[in-house]
Amino acid sequence: MDKLIIEGGIRLKGEVSISGAKNAVLPILAATLLTDDACIIRGVPDLRDVHTMLRIIKSLGKNVEFDKGVVVVTKSKYTNYVADYKLVSTMRASFCVLGPLLAKLKKAKVSLPGGCVIGIRPVDLHIKGLKALGAEIDIQGGYVVANCTGLKGTNIYLGGIYGSSVLGTDNIMMAATLATGRTVIESAACEPEVVDLAEFLIKMGAKIRGYGTPIIEIEGVKELHGAEHTIIPDRIEAGTFMISALITGGSITVKNVLPQHLGAVIDKLEEMGASISRLGNSIRIHRKTSLKPVNIITLPYPGFPTDMQAQIMSLMAITPGISIITEKIYPDRFMHIAELNRMGAHIQREGPHAIIEGVKKLSGAPVMASDLRASACLVLAGLVASGKTTVSRIYHLERGYENLEQKLQRLGARIWREKE
Repeated sequence: MDKLIIEGGIRLKGEVSISGAKNAVLPILAATLLTDDACIIRGVPDLRDVHTMLRIIKSLGKNVEFDKGVVVVTKSKYTNYVADYKLVSTMRASFCVLGPLLAKLKKAKVSLPGGCVIGIRPVDLHIKGLKALGAEIDIQGGYVVANCTGLKGTNIYLGGIYGSSVLGTDNIMMAATLATGRTVIESAACEPEVVDLAEFLIKMGAKIRGYGTPIIEIEGVKELHGAEHTIIPDRIEAGTFMISALITGGSITVKNVLPQHLGAVIDKLEEMGASISRLGNSIRIHRKTSLKPVNIITLPYPGFPTDMQAQIMSLMAITPGISIITEKIYPDRFMHIAELNRMGAHIQREGPHAIIEGVKKLSGAPVMASDLRASACLVLAGLVASGKTTVSRIYHLERGYENLEQKLQRLGARIWREKE
């Protein structure tokens, strides 16, 4: 197992290119199960989660080739409808194979998912939607067992207690592409990653309207064909590097990014004192003034993303004054607070709220990553902390950031990897 060593105090400067979006590519890979034809996916990041999904679809009867950011998926000689616990339990997005398997094969057996420990994330909306389409579903031995004689279009409300479900929307939208008749998903997720999946499905022959809005309409077709598609840039990786510029007092150009996907993040960083210029598919960012405290509420897109909550908390930790974060998506997603406090931050949790009193400096310390975004938060803190920071359990980072330490090194950071 590896760890990251960071010597803080370097102002980051230069250019960084953003990889394809993890949260877009995983359901798109699952969607290849809807056809027997070849699919070519470009701009695929080399991540632990991507390799897990490739192993899952290979186990379900696909041939898979992955080379230099391009995945080619073709049919193999056998078909399987069981997604094994050993693979699905490591990554929540792998549950997205349930809808495609059920739609294509009329049966599926998929393990209940795992992933980062950031609070309760039930799959009840997935099951609710698939049942509405006509599936019979039972939970047996930790598996979701689903059968149908054929899915039928209907109206489905997918709102949950914490808002819309991105993966739930993905799963139901994929299943509905091969259902008979018209499906309307109300309270659908509007995230750019859902839009990217819809556009891939349309290239495969699906009939979908309204994606990117809370109401998605799908007219079922008899079959889907192969397609080629390029994954959108990862807005969370882009936001993470934008914060790396502010937290170190540096100046960075973030390339291969879609600024329209980062509206809420850009707004809050400008409020904190950032100067941000949008230059086509690039963003230039540096500090314009001294840092200023802000209040943030995480919300479904286009609100401030929960996947950026931990990273901006590291910036708030050195921002004079008091900042408050209210976590409305995953109220227990605060495991990074204890580790930031080990580095000298002053952060208190009050239910779904984190109250951050900015300090003059952070101090390097041994810290442990609890989940993917918390890992990035601790790396950001290490970049500005005095002395040496050691971040353990960085396999979380490898799930969602492609070559993070190499990209930071090219910006001037003193960061390297060692064996535990």
